[in-house]
Amino acid sequence: MFALSSCIQGGQQEESSSTSVLVRLFVLSCLSENQELRIMAAKPKLYYFDGRGRMESVRWLLAAAGVEYEEVLFQTAEDFKNLIKSGKLMYDQVPMVEMDGMSIVQTRAILKYIATKYNLYGKDLKERAIIDMYVEGMRDLNDMIMFFPFSLPEEKQKILNYILERATQRFFPVYEKALKDHGKNYLVGNQLSWADVQLLEVILMVEELKSDILSAFPKLQFKARVIRLPRIQKFLQPGSPRKPPVDDASFEVWRKAYNIDKNVFLQHM
Repeated sequence: MFALSSCIQGGQQEESSSTSVLVRLFVLSCLSENQELRIMAAKPKLYYFDGRGRMESVRWLLAAAGVEYEEVLFQTAEDFKNLIKSGKLMYDQVPMVEMDGMSIVQTRAILKYIATKYNLYGKDLKERAIIDMYVEGMRDLNDMIMFFPFSLPEEKQKILNYILERATQRFFPVYEKALKDHGKNYLVGNQLSWADVQLLEVILMVEELKSDILSAFPKLQFKARVIRLPRIQKFLQPGSPRKPPVDDASFEVWRKAYNIDKNVFLQHM
């Protein structure tokens, strides 16, 4: 009788213990899920210098997706060095975006993640491949313009002519033909994609160099249609996170703050 009673009590204790373990596991699961939801809901945080550079395309894409974000803009060279010391930068380079619990580096990786997450990267593998081809070409043109302000004075006009020639002879004809052949309002599919956002950014950059650059490209007037999209309109308003182009005055501010020289950029052109 005593053995039976002990067995029953032991069974009750074991059942109670098992229930307690299950309850604890459930609570831990809920806490973990809530923590993950908080991480996913947190605003992306952008780390970069106070200028366009390679981060500007990230700003454009987040704006097109309607995503609010925070920026940590380096004010001194020491700010950048401290970020390197933190160990968050995989290659000791920026841009870096803290997003969804990750510290994402390398511009293309950042842009692909954002485009995929916010449905700006096509509906299938084929559309993504086409978007990639367009964006890679735009990146080539974007880089030429990005480094142009750091040209040597005696070479500035020659480089400007080269950029405009590349834009009108190599790149813009591709997108003009794509829009004509596709017969839709956008480059890929029938909705806004990363390629459209990147093209608008590049068009506006080239227009800063030559305002009537689109006169020979009627299809690229799709720019006016994309600009009217509310999220894009908001990004183009004064006071938005969009950065102005680099000029001699802003470069001088950077030079003093970060102890840099134009030769640093020229070596990598």
